[in-house]
Amino acid sequence: MGVAKTPAVLWLLGAVLVLGVSVSPAQGAKTRYHDFFIKESNYTRLCKERTVLTVNGQFPGPTIYARKGDLVIVNVYNQGDKNITIHWHGVDQPRNPWSDGPEYITQCPIRPGGNFTYRVILSEEEGTLWWHAHSDFDRTTVHGAIVIHPKLGTTFPFKKPHKEIPVILGEWWKADVNHLLEEAERTGGEINISDANTINGQPGDLFPCSKAGTYKIPVQHGKTYLLRIINAGLSNDLFFGVARHNLTVVGTDGHYTKPFTVKHIMIAPGQTMDALLEADRADGGRYYMAARTFASNPNIEVNNSTATAILEYMDDTPTRGPPEFPANLPGVNDIDSATAYTAQLRSLGSKDHPVDVPRQVDERMLITIAVNVLPCAPNKTCGGPAGNRFAASLNNVSFASPSVDILGAYYRSIRGVFEADFPNKPPFFFNFTDVDNDPVERWATKRGTKVKVVEYGAVVEVVFQDTSILGAENHPMHLHGFTFYVVGRGFGNFDEQKDPATYNLVDPPHQNTVSVPKAGWAAIRFRATNPGVWFMHCHFDRHVVWGMNTVFIVKDGKAPEVKMLPPPPNMPTC
Repeated sequence: MGVAKTPAVLWLLGAVLVLGVSVSPAQGAKTRYHDFFIKESNYTRLCKERTVLTVNGQFPGPTIYARKGDLVIVNVYNQGDKNITIHWHGVDQPRNPWSDGPEYITQCPIRPGGNFTYRVILSEEEGTLWWHAHSDFDRTTVHGAIVIHPKLGTTFPFKKPHKEIPVILGEWWKADVNHLLEEAERTGGEINISDANTINGQPGDLFPCSKAGTYKIPVQHGKTYLLRIINAGLSNDLFFGVARHNLTVVGTDGHYTKPFTVKHIMIAPGQTMDALLEADRADGGRYYMAARTFASNPNIEVNNSTATAILEYMDDTPTRGPPEFPANLPGVNDIDSATAYTAQLRSLGSKDHPVDVPRQVDERMLITIAVNVLPCAPNKTCGGPAGNRFAASLNNVSFASPSVDILGAYYRSIRGVFEADFPNKPPFFFNFTDVDNDPVERWATKRGTKVKVVEYGAVVEVVFQDTSILGAENHPMHLHGFTFYVVGRGFGNFDEQKDPATYNLVDPPHQNTVSVPKAGWAAIRFRATNPGVWFMHCHFDRHVVWGMNTVFIVKDGKAPEVKMLPPPPNMPTC
């Protein structure tokens, strides 16, 4: 798609000469251009028409196709009625935080009538990633897939599929979700749950007024299909399976895995899974693909619904009965099935896709995850626990978003925007995972815009520790700017003397979003070789709003090629 030669694009194309920095794609790769028009569109789901934000009028939005090492330039025009930003989820963006997208972290939002050109630098990613709005709850409908094929001259580490199919799992609200967010921020209470899960924007024919729009995948007997599965939902882990068909998982979060075959997957918000499906039913037929909520905390209200799509054999007879439902899809509280699935994820570790787990650690962090409360305003009663406001924290710091972006403040040495003292450990220790003992005095937290500053090249190990404060649950923790190795996980309190001995340092999964188990822990490692400002947060969006976030600032290296790129000329202003 052609794109206008805006000042930003001219800057991108001329930056090598003017600035002395490399902004070109890797050798043999291409520069690809896209225009994204943010606009309001009308969509009818669950018997009700709603006006929603979309990209180019599409829901889900357009798929970006590229090859490993390409440069993708996306010009975003905000023709909507509110501020917005776009994030390229799982793209490391080497040296280029300016195009990462989270509002008030790496940029000010794009105002209505404005535009901004994102430069999406693909490097080591290969497989399925995705893009989404990173402002308020806009990503409910503003999202789409990123498909990154192997470089020319190389191929998949498995048999080439007959067809590749993005399968985007999401949620739908009958009400305007941003109005629900505004109401929750006003009252300090919970955010209303969604009314349906969706598959490629459709809830499926188990819901009213939904049969005609149910997403269908036509298949031919004997062919292999690559399902590129994305959990774009705001609040639900999901089980996903296809009746009478196995799934062979071959990738996650833009990196290949050792293949393993399962009847279902568990995918957390933010994660992607690549799975091969063999259309091997000799008798043909029609089969439901189903996505069902996995809820690890029984004490909170969830959307306990199942979205469906239909896999149908095209070489079947014209008279077809109703689709068959997956008999083995786990129940909503089946934590054992979720745990068993996640434990099978392993990096491929081949010659072309090697594993490089850091063995020596320079910075160790233990980060507790908690839902908390903040006091209500004087003479007010709020909608959270005991009349307080809901909050959330990492190491008992509830992140407060600034009114200007942290990246700009860091780059220009503006004081007073953030504090560089995010703690390496929680302020106090207790039995973090004792679900039967949750005294009120542990509920409180404090607000702050605290960041963690890391030296270039340092190896960082973060152990995420879930807590039982106001209920233990799984948490999908996402780090911008890095793909990390998930070297360990377990239940209970992390034991720094014993648990590292259980780490997998041979072929751990290479991910950007880790599902921290309920009342348990997960350990990740990464090399801080990407200078810039990088957001880290839970991918349950209500937890982001409540403050379950922090920021890593990675300092520049010494050589020019390991320093952060300068900002483009058209960064939006606050």
